[in-house]
Amino acid sequence: MNLQKKTEILKKAKTFFVDKIIGNHLKGIKTLTSSKNFNVNPFTQPYLAKLLCGDTSEESIARSLIYPRVLSTSISGIFGSQMQTFCSEVLEGFGSTTQGIDIEFTDQTDKRKKYCQLKAGPNTINSGDVETILTKFKAVKNLGRTNNVKIEQGDLVVGVLYGSDSELSTHYKSLRTKHYIPILIGNDFWIRLTGDKKFYFDLINVFSEASKELGKSSVIEDAVATLAQSIKNNNQ
Repeated sequence: MNLQKKTEILKKAKTFFVDKIIGNHLKGIKTLTSSKNFNVNPFTQPYLAKLLCGDTSEESIARSLIYPRVLSTSISGIFGSQMQTFCSEVLEGFGSTTQGIDIEFTDQTDKRKKYCQLKAGPNTINSGDVETILTKFKAVKNLGRTNNVKIEQGDLVVGVLYGSDSELSTHYKSLRTKHYIPILIGNDFWIRLTGDKKFYFDLINVFSEASKELGKSSVIEDAVATLAQSIKNNNQ
């Protein structure tokens, strides 16, 4: 990958992170303004508020409800749900016209063409996804035979955008050990895609830079204040 293409992908990745990930996350926070949005346990919530803030005021209860939502897996869910956008906007140069395949690329390690399904992270598939992936890959192999295109077992791969082998869930490991599907994860995936050993870390830095440029947001404090008032009204 030349410097121009690398710069282009990193620029698109930054825009994707700001618009699709951070943007949707902040929108979600703005909806956490009514006690009806939470399944409040009246026995334990005062304790959590006290533990977090030192008192059991409506504001502290609001914080104990909002913070877990803001800092939990919701941001990971948003990232995962935006995979199609990531493929079309950030990795458009590797886009695939093959049904069931997200991107196609020449592996910079073995120089073979890869047909790749992209996944967000090392814990983002379930048992049902395993069967779906196998079904799609089988269809690709059958299409290859029909069109006289030789597709070897190792040419159908799953690319995981971040993480390491040690973090892979049992479902990914099942694909690899039982069905011989290569799982390319984190730095390994990006090296094979770009040929650049530093690309993965450059991409992480771009996301970090985007976060720093946003500055301080009042979204959480606004949500806390509105939710605290909602809790107070319900208690009256």
